[in-house]
Amino acid sequence: MALENIFEKLLELPLFQGMSHNDLNQVVAHTKFGFLKIARNKAVVSEGDTCQHIYFLTSGSVKVESRADDGCYSFTEKMTAPDVIQPERLFGLTQRYTKSFTALEECSILRIDKQQVLRLIAEQEIFRLNLLNIISTQSQRISHQPWRQPATTIRQKIVRFVESRSLRPAGPKTLHIRMEDMARLIAESRLNLSRELNKMHDEGIINITRGEIHIPALEKLIAINNR
Repeated sequence: MALENIFEKLLELPLFQGMSHNDLNQVVAHTKFGFLKIARNKAVVSEGDTCQHIYFLTSGSVKVESRADDGCYSFTEKMTAPDVIQPERLFGLTQRYTKSFTALEECSILRIDKQQVLRLIAEQEIFRLNLLNIISTQSQRISHQPWRQPATTIRQKIVRFVESRSLRPAGPKTLHIRMEDMARLIAESRLNLSRELNKMHDEGIINITRGEIHIPALEKLIAINNR
């Protein structure tokens, strides 16, 4: 890849944003990058894989799939370039990916191994601050959840269930789950849950089929729910 293109790509990526031209020169000169092309429907990383690299999505989009520990449901959403794949998993107690990322189209990936990341953290203040901001934002979001006003209506519980499992509270989401399992998880009867989901379907804010709930735009559902 041409030097100018590398500079442009790096400036778009979350961990390099805000770097000066001199900083980028240092990064490009001393960092070993891996450039990958991932074909449509091929895995970028899979749940349970050891995290020994940071993967940046530089073009294209991927499906992000998460599964419940007991396997009773799964949740899918979309990640679009430019973005970074679970950088927090490079450190900490469990250094494995918790989600599966699969290319929805041909994708370009920039990969940096852990030793290179550690060096960038030590030498590049902007890189270090960007990584800390990502991890801190995730931590603050999670720590705030128990203090939110409890969901009281069935609709609020449905929205909260989806929102709390999302990488971002926006965009299309799909929940693959049996009605009886979801009713149990939100502490409602199956009949009442079914009635509310069908009502939301009729309003055009979700689509439901057997074993699947699709939300075209989660941000709209949250906005409606907060009125």
